[in-house]
Amino acid sequence: MTEAIKLDVHAHLIPVLEERLSEMEGVDWDGAAEAMNIDGHKVAIKPIFRPDALRRWMDENNVAHAFVSAPPPLYRQHLRGTASRAWADYINDGLWGVAANSNGRISALIHLPTEDPDVALDVAREHLRRGHRLFAMPAGTGDDRTLGMEIFERLWVVLDAAKAFVFFHPGECGDGRLKSFYLTNLLGNPYESTVALGHLVFAGVLERYPNMTPCFAHGGGLLPMVAGRFQRGYETARPGLDTTRAAPSHVIPRIYVDCICHDEAASALSEATFGEDQVVFGSDWPFPMGLVEPHSQLEAYEPERRKRYFQTNPGSLLSCLEVKE
Repeated sequence: MTEAIKLDVHAHLIPVLEERLSEMEGVDWDGAAEAMNIDGHKVAIKPIFRPDALRRWMDENNVAHAFVSAPPPLYRQHLRGTASRAWADYINDGLWGVAANSNGRISALIHLPTEDPDVALDVAREHLRRGHRLFAMPAGTGDDRTLGMEIFERLWVVLDAAKAFVFFHPGECGDGRLKSFYLTNLLGNPYESTVALGHLVFAGVLERYPNMTPCFAHGGGLLPMVAGRFQRGYETARPGLDTTRAAPSHVIPRIYVDCICHDEAASALSEATFGEDQVVFGSDWPFPMGLVEPHSQLEAYEPERRKRYFQTNPGSLLSCLEVKE
């Protein structure tokens, strides 16, 4: 029998609410082909539209619970105002419905649209009033604004006061040099996460809001490789760094990350950076760059490491978040 996995912190679904989609400019659903065209980008990974496919995968891999969030094709970071809110509501109503019909096995991570911080704040407040404390957000804004800027301060205040869980997932990397060789994903995704972490650390966000539980995709991006460099820059007071704020080495160990590193040495470095108890299982289901065959993909890992990822650490996280296992 396969080992039990208490929690998958990183799974994706795209909700299909056909009547509401017909009112959305820039989005078309092709039911016959089971594909969605989003601002000219065709998404045709059929399982991502099927909650029953996710549940079957969970059964086949002995996954007890999954946190489900919107994938990057849904981010649509050019939207603003009422258009941004309408799209966020569409995503969140759809994911909420999936969770409600899962017999308690799926939790929706409410999407916060970082392209419009005021909308993200309103969405967070609405769902917190409902008693929901699990959120997901892009690691970037779609432009040059960063998560360390003042425009996000009210959002952090609200999420921190609620002791919210926030899953950060990279979106599209704007570096044109990465268009070849699938580097927008292979390198761009971990790069985007690392940029976000740099701003959250050096702007003091993670220091000021210790009650918020941040979790980053893909092992924390490239931070395990540059955490020492961040610390050295702080210790030597490099230009632009405020050394009256907490050091990177002080705040980094309170960040959760998923275990999607695709290499045990990289996973070990992630543990050394964030802490052995801060790395939890994530699949990135149903994308092929994830751990969609977790037991075979992690089979060669040390048994104690697998146990931490599959059981010990996610169990502690669920308990901390007061989510029923």
